[in-house]
Amino acid sequence: MRPVEPSVELISRPKIDWEEITAYLEEVGGTAWSDRVREQDSPDSEDLLEFAGRMCYRSWEPGLNPNVGRVRTDSTQYLGNVVASQHGSVLEHASYTFILHNVSRVFTHELIRHRAGAAYSQESLRYVRLEDIPFWFPEWAREDEELMKRSLDLLDRMEEHQKWMSEHFGLDEEGQNFTHKKHMTSFMRRFAPEGLATGIVFTANLRTLRHVIEMRTAKGAEEEIRLVFNKIGEIMKKEAPAIFADYTVEDGEWIPGTRKA
Repeated sequence: MRPVEPSVELISRPKIDWEEITAYLEEVGGTAWSDRVREQDSPDSEDLLEFAGRMCYRSWEPGLNPNVGRVRTDSTQYLGNVVASQHGSVLEHASYTFILHNVSRVFTHELIRHRAGAAYSQESLRYVRLEDIPFWFPEWAREDEELMKRSLDLLDRMEEHQKWMSEHFGLDEEGQNFTHKKHMTSFMRRFAPEGLATGIVFTANLRTLRHVIEMRTAKGAEEEIRLVFNKIGEIMKKEAPAIFADYTVEDGEWIPGTRKA
């Protein structure tokens, strides 16, 4: 058994092509908005959301839409109003991609229930043969000596069985074909615990992230998923501060000021 800790790495975020946006605004009007926004130190994701929101009312600057008498020029206030008014579709334009490493299959089984606005690519144990059993124990479990003794003994036996099967099926013998390896590896995964640590690539838009961070840090959520989404919440607070400004964090629980956004 190899002890591990769940980790989160942000590997992709939105990036704007300002030349294309400027070319569009030069045609329809609104370059004052792009000039102003490009001077401020705001994330591209928030600028993208603001652009999309202003598209709905042609509100990049006064006078473009005679029905709009007042145009907000403060981006943070503008985005705060988008969140408060539950204009959730605007938040779907910006997506982020994470590597969730050393998370269990208990975790991933729960995570992939969130389908709307999300995409997943997970390590496949049909193809990836286990050489050891990486496993995370919460702190309270590590403090229970009898529990740890029994658990580690069980995991060591399961790990030994994986190695025995690999030899028994001749998976490393010279000339062994891939079809046989895949078939046997698929069978061998049945003897791995659900708590086995794995990796998954997780992409979600900001609307989805707001929803899932709230749900999966709630006090009633499973402890590993709470741990991981606290990490994601901290990352997103830095990545899109205007979009997560309404959250308060109490004992690891992320509570939005505006729901259903």
